[in-house]
Amino acid sequence: MNKEGIVLPVSFYNRSTIVVARDLVGKSLLNQKIGRIIQSLITEVEAYDGPNDLASHAANGRRTARNEIMYSSGGNWYVYLVYGLHYLLNISCGPSGYPAAVLIRSVVDASGPGRLTKYFGIDRSYNNQSVNKSSLVIVDQGFSISKKDIIVSPRIGVDYAGEIWQQKPFRFYWRNMIK
Repeated sequence: MNKEGIVLPVSFYNRSTIVVARDLVGKSLLNQKIGRIIQSLITEVEAYDGPNDLASHAANGRRTARNEIMYSSGGNWYVYLVYGLHYLLNISCGPSGYPAAVLIRSVVDASGPGRLTKYFGIDRSYNNQSVNKSSLVIVDQGFSISKKDIIVSPRIGVDYAGEIWQQKPFRFYWRNMIK
């Protein structure tokens, strides 16, 4: 372990999307782009789990060029542009062929998924890169958050998915770090 932490192995992401999402809270996102290190603790994430999840880009098993990374095995960056303005950062989870990803919504130094990608200098060039073969990695600094300090709630902005999927408890955030 160096001062930045221990890079999470790909096996970390080859687990249940919900488990990965919960376990990412308190880990640290680190970008070593162009010799400059930017690092901040992850404070909020959302899980998108499988073809039945109507809030997912892969809802109903829909497979497109955009969401193809969600079908890869865990540990690949999924970066896409939303509203023509903001890049959003996700990481694929689970086994190959099962479309799942975790959206990284906030870190200590940048609240909101669009602000996060701007803060870290993330764009589509990271899309489909292995998390461990990129300048952008997730590390464990040995920081521990009590289970009672991780709040579970419905995801944000998924009204289009219908009441059942809108209310799924797939958002995880660090108490007192997110309003």
